[in-house]
Amino acid sequence: MKTLLLTGSNGFLGRNVLSLLRDNYRVLTLDLREADMICNLANNIFVSNERIDIVLHAAGKAHIKPKNESERQAFFDVNYQGTVNLCHSFEQAGKFPESFIFISTVAVYGRETGEIIAEDEPLNCTSPYGQSKIMAETFLTNWCNHNGVKLTILRPSLLAGKNPPGNLGAMIKGIESGQYLTINGGQARKSVLMVQDIARLVPLTANIGGVFNVCSDEHPSFYELESLILNQLKKKTIKKIPFWVASILAKSGDLLGGVIPFNTEKLNKITKPLTFNNEKAKSMLKWQPMSVLNNFEIV
Repeated sequence: MKTLLLTGSNGFLGRNVLSLLRDNYRVLTLDLREADMICNLANNIFVSNERIDIVLHAAGKAHIKPKNESERQAFFDVNYQGTVNLCHSFEQAGKFPESFIFISTVAVYGRETGEIIAEDEPLNCTSPYGQSKIMAETFLTNWCNHNGVKLTILRPSLLAGKNPPGNLGAMIKGIESGQYLTINGGQARKSVLMVQDIARLVPLTANIGGVFNVCSDEHPSFYELESLILNQLKKKTIKKIPFWVASILAKSGDLLGGVIPFNTEKLNKITKPLTFNNEKAKSMLKWQPMSVLNNFEIV
């Protein structure tokens, strides 16, 4: 049985895939706490005599909008420098993995709207999160080529699973508290991926390598996600506001600079489609993604 190193094992993704990975691999975990190897990769390398065959590098920083330069720099410290330090760990040990699977993000494209965006889209993201992931992708491409390591870059869309973080988690909390508002009938579609699919992709990608967008086939609408969450929370309705009212609130938020937690950027994310093309992963890896609408359980 091959040995797989899972970084970020206590994060949302790590917690959801760990038991599934153990069905096929001897798994070693690395995180800031409660792991086989305790290490802050942003500042250190780890030391291990273990032979590691596959790396699933899921450790990273996401889901916050930086408010100052220190918070902005943290993305580069964790997502880029953490990746560099991870690779330096293998260099120091003199033992390189056969395969390296990096969890990147569709945010690298820098798109706020668009439909069925493919892997050949330019990497134009300007946010610290997206830029730090682009830098890590570039570093790994060169490092893996130089050291004969098979590299897979997975660019997941919005991840769904139990107790999700980020925008999906905020939607669940808002609906549960009665503070969530649906706009324009929830028509906009977004690409979503069941987090368990990351574990399913590991054995499919480990010997092939490449860059892949990964998401479900459904690209559910906000209305479909809202309905699913309502049903699981056993709630009946969601408050609705027309688009013109939301536009006024968004412009007010733009003018007041954060005093109102709603602006044009957030309005666009809620009311415009952003979907990605998963055909490359499906055809090359013989992968069939899980249905989000049939498998997403919020708790």
